Amino acid sequence: MQNELPLKINYTTLAANIKQWGTKLGFQDVGISDIHLDAAGARLQQWLALGYHGDMDYMAKHGSKRSRPAELIEGTVRVISVRMNYYPPASKEAWSVIKDGERAFISRYALGRDYHKVLRNRLEKLARQIRAEAGEYNYRVFTDSAPVQEVELAEKARLGWRGKHTLLLTREHGSYFFLGEIYTNLPLPVDAEVPEETAVKNHCGSCTACMDVCPTQAIVAPYQVDARRCISYLTIELKDSIPEEFRSMIGNRIYGCDDCQLACPWNRFAQISVEKDFAVRHGLDDVALTDLFAWSEVKFQQVFAGSAIYRIGHEQWLRNIAVALGNAPRSDKVMQALHARSQHASALVREHVSWAINQQSK
Repeated sequence: MQNELPLKINYTTLAANIKQWGTKLGFQDVGISDIHLDAAGARLQQWLALGYHGDMDYMAKHGSKRSRPAELIEGTVRVISVRMNYYPPASKEAWSVIKDGERAFISRYALGRDYHKVLRNRLEKLARQIRAEAGEYNYRVFTDSAPVQEVELAEKARLGWRGKHTLLLTREHGSYFFLGEIYTNLPLPVDAEVPEETAVKNHCGSCTACMDVCPTQAIVAPYQVDARRCISYLTIELKDSIPEEFRSMIGNRIYGCDDCQLACPWNRFAQISVEKDFAVRHGLDDVALTDLFAWSEVKFQQVFAGSAIYRIGHEQWLRNIAVALGNAPRSDKVMQALHARSQHASALVREHVSWAINQQSK
């Protein structure tokens, strides 16, 4: 990115317009920050040094680029951060599904269309509107797709504060929203930051609901998650065997985990998404584990085309469901489903099916 700028721009007016355009495009909030992330970068390095990133090698391989936006995209001086609510309308109440061991729980963010595509398209539209107003400029859009410290940038842009579960929180909307960014060379006025100590004291206080509810105790300290213990990591990011010590704790969560958000008092104020793309597809908010376990790879690909779930692949999908079936109430139907996969071509699937059969046989 070169740092060539359009001439004769009122950047204060442009910043105000960007926020209005963003709202019209469906973002619930838009903020602007500088690119100084030295403190956040230091915390990231400490987290990596503890090995809390597990097998997510990409968290470390980009070096300082994650906390230095201008190293990632040359010429960047500002970041436009946005958030968009995702909690799907008319979805089955989450706790009721989690407590029903015969059903599959899928993190509510993944029940609709792939958020990467939805937000990226909207961010591109916003970027084009900026160009129409300001002339040619340099930018890149991101949605959980590059080494970007999006929560820290959103916090700097006053979109919320980092909760003890490490997700961004707001008093008005809780945490059920996606974040996205536009890196730009436009020297826009920034939104004033809330001091970290004030945000923590005033908004999370002494509450530890998210830490207490975590099935695997992955939130090892306030604002610090050991991903190696996190069910979202174990069911999505981890490609190998799920450690046996965590399998029974996973319950029926086959893709992600929302427990820390469900327990957070601020999510009493969470807003239902108005985005049609985030509405529940294929009845995945409340479906039997045995039904999903019977899906062929072709059906998996057909159903999840355009879904965030597609990227884990059918093998990992079966691995996760096998664990959930091992934790399910004992029944002939469950055992029949497991035995039907006991000779699966994948050693990974066979291993987890064998474990599940043993669990069911106890």
